[in-house]
Amino acid sequence: MITLDGTSTTIDAVVNEFQTFVTNRGAIVAALTAVKNKVAAEDAGMTTVEALFTAFVAFVRQTFGASSAVLADFAIPTRKVPVAQTAEQKAVAAAKRKATREARGTTGPKAKKAIKGNVTASLVVTPANDVDAAGTGTSPAPTATPAAPGGTPATAPKA
Repeated sequence: MITLDGTSTTIDAVVNEFQTFVTNRGAIVAALTAVKNKVAAEDAGMTTVEALFTAFVAFVRQTFGASSAVLADFAIPTRKVPVAQTAEQKAVAAAKRKATREARGTTGPKAKKAIKGNVTASLVVTPANDVDAAGTGTSPAPTATPAAPGGTPATAPKA
């Protein structure tokens, strides 16, 4: 007889408790090993299943139509229709792409992913010809460049 935590017990009872723990732990380890083996077997056959699934989805879409209500019965989502961008959205996207490329410079692939261009873009559209009330187009008058000191004409700055 021994006393543990104020309770008298036999050594055989303590050994039996520890043996039960060891047996249960062994069963858990065996179950985990079995699960890992099953998952590995599933992963090995996944390429075949994915190809079969893709073919089945294509068959259902072709048979019932791409936007049919039957697709919901198979839990197949309908394809999203791309939304056309406006000219302003395209111009802003182009400006952002250009800013990102300039910000990235010539760095490695991992460094490039960490850098993002930041641009606040707004589109300003100016008509090439002004239209008067009569509906006739008038072109803007050319502006004269002021003469520089010494009498020589000033050159306009290059854009």
